[in-house]
Amino acid sequence: MTLEILTPDKKVFEGEVTAVTVPGTLGSFQILKDHAPIISTLEDGPVIVKANTGTETFNIKGGVVEVLDNKIIVLAEAVVA
Repeated sequence: MTLEILTPDKKVFEGEVTAVTVPGTLGSFQILKDHAPIISTLEDGPVIVKANTGTETFNIKGGVVEVLDNKIIVLAEAVVA
């Protein structure tokens, strides 16, 4: 599964992942391989990225997520340190 995390000014992350947890508007949810297609709004909070190399966390300021054919795109307003 591939993940891209984008902000208006740069690409923050791109790579192969095994699981992604995002802060949905109605609560956080996890995306795994072969997830049903979805588009959801995101709140401020952590995007937790799990890959074979380990776990990374990106704190985002709102946005949207799209999942289609094992490709996940997170469009975030901003990523904060």
